[in-house]
Amino acid sequence: MIDSLLQSAPSWMNFGIFFGLAAALLGVVLGFVTYAILAERKVLAFMQSRIGPNQLGGRWGLLQTVADVLKLLAKEDSIPKAADKPLFIIAPVLAFAPSFMVLATIPFTDALQFADLGVGLIYYIALSGISIVGTVTASWASNNKYSLLGGMRAGAQMISYEIPLVMSVLGVVLFTGSINLNDIVAAQESWAFIILQPIGFLVFFISANAELARIPFDLPESESELVAGYHTEYTGFRMAFFMLSEYVYLFAMSALMTVLFLGGWNPIPGLDFIPGAVWFALKFSLIVYIMVWFRATFPRFKADTLMEFAWKILLPIALANLFLSALLKELFF
Repeated sequence: MIDSLLQSAPSWMNFGIFFGLAAALLGVVLGFVTYAILAERKVLAFMQSRIGPNQLGGRWGLLQTVADVLKLLAKEDSIPKAADKPLFIIAPVLAFAPSFMVLATIPFTDALQFADLGVGLIYYIALSGISIVGTVTASWASNNKYSLLGGMRAGAQMISYEIPLVMSVLGVVLFTGSINLNDIVAAQESWAFIILQPIGFLVFFISANAELARIPFDLPESESELVAGYHTEYTGFRMAFFMLSEYVYLFAMSALMTVLFLGGWNPIPGLDFIPGAVWFALKFSLIVYIMVWFRATFPRFKADTLMEFAWKILLPIALANLFLSALLKELFF
């Protein structure tokens, strides 16, 4: 594992190795973001009987996202005169940095993980919550009423759905007896937890969509109401940071869901000859596809319905799942 490599190397080499590995991971994530955006647009176009990108990069439009990013980076970097300049500048960094840092503890295979933390699950949950600070800071610093409304919606939504999301994984922790992500994967060698925890998986999946502010939970960025919400005043590369953080979190959340409920790199019995990395990629891709499918299928919730759904439906179901998991653990495991 990567942390073992760092421990065995001389101290003067550690920084160079760590920097190189972090840069490689960032390159992989940026590649995912580039083509996840393209894949999402193509899938949405297929589901809605449209063509989708098909000009740049051949009939599949493989360079369309690259062109979009270059156009965004070439835009003028403007800061409103009445904005709180220091907070306005640091907000995109506060939103993006945690989305990349949580990847350190995700075990992609039994040999590919940056940090095997004993509290890996808590590390992920704690760091991901910091992004709320970046979102609310951006809305406040912009000195724009639409941005402020979007930021308040985002803060309320993320905090509300964080609770059922955390509650939904307690059944997994209960069955595993550990919050180490490697231990959770190892506990799924025979049965993936999606079979033992179907209710927990559904609550987690719905809460994850809300945490990512994806349709039908995209109230913080509803263009028809808030002109893009908390990042209305952002342009250029600062706007790119917000967009990047959303898709990096899509990568991280899908990877976490694969680890917690789909068995990580564990193969389907009888297909052990397929490498673990391939299994992880297939399960991960399935989660991403279903999230895109949701976007093409469901309409946006109303703000009051959104909050009621978290507190009056998801939270009681998550609590009931926890009690049911404890009962099953006591009787059968």
